[in-house]
Amino acid sequence: MIPAAFDYVLAESAENALALLTEHGDEAKLLAGGHSLLPLMKYRLAAPGVLIDIGRLDDLSYVRDEGDELAIGALTKHREVETNPLITSQVGLLAAATAQVGDPQVRHRGTLGGALAHGDPASDLPAALIALRGSVIIDGPSGRRQVAADDFFTGFLETALAEDEMLVEIRVPKMPDAQWSFQKFNRRAQDWAIVGAAVVVNNGQCGVGLVNMDARPIRASAVETAVNSGATATEAAEQAAEGCEPSADLNAGVEYRKHLARVLTRRGLEESGR
Repeated sequence: MIPAAFDYVLAESAENALALLTEHGDEAKLLAGGHSLLPLMKYRLAAPGVLIDIGRLDDLSYVRDEGDELAIGALTKHREVETNPLITSQVGLLAAATAQVGDPQVRHRGTLGGALAHGDPASDLPAALIALRGSVIIDGPSGRRQVAADDFFTGFLETALAEDEMLVEIRVPKMPDAQWSFQKFNRRAQDWAIVGAAVVVNNGQCGVGLVNMDARPIRASAVETAVNSGATATEAAEQAAEGCEPSADLNAGVEYRKHLARVLTRRGLEESGR
């Protein structure tokens, strides 16, 4: 497929990108690594009139120690997230989930911020951020604001980002002593997950994010409550599908997805020491 015609603008800075968003309004889309937006454009599911290329803004690619948190620039490549020593030692779950994204070519080009801003419930990284109780920093005409991961994903391919705003940073609490697991079921390597579960246990508290179990990335709150109340992994995992509304497609029906959620969550909890 060939995308609809569009204008291309190379942003010179984050400030310039925001100014361009304001100038072009809902006709504009930001282009980072391109692995989420370009396929939609090729199928004409997205047809922006203007593409604002932010992929070369080095000032939004970094990993910093900010006391109790790690700050990760939105344009940090997946490969850097996968291998950075600060991330692997302080939030290993995020590195492990990122290692499951696509193939090496994708991970050398795609960005953490781009994957999150896309808001795809079948993506691995939103579930990991939810489990870790991370947050995102959004910049716009009214200044910067911080939004918790649970509030950032609002619907299918929808987020809390306004048309004139840009995701600039991801914040993740440091958990050097945490135990974690990322479980993903797919039919072929590099496929999107049919279902996935990101699990972290830190200081006795549990976090669980689910992949492809609702119209948006979702937290398995019932599982967390059960684990924190002393339930075994098997008992807690039985609650994995509670409150979820998974879709049916060619890969799996609703009941099969619920079954997978329970199985993968149990495996994740057991691998995390529960």
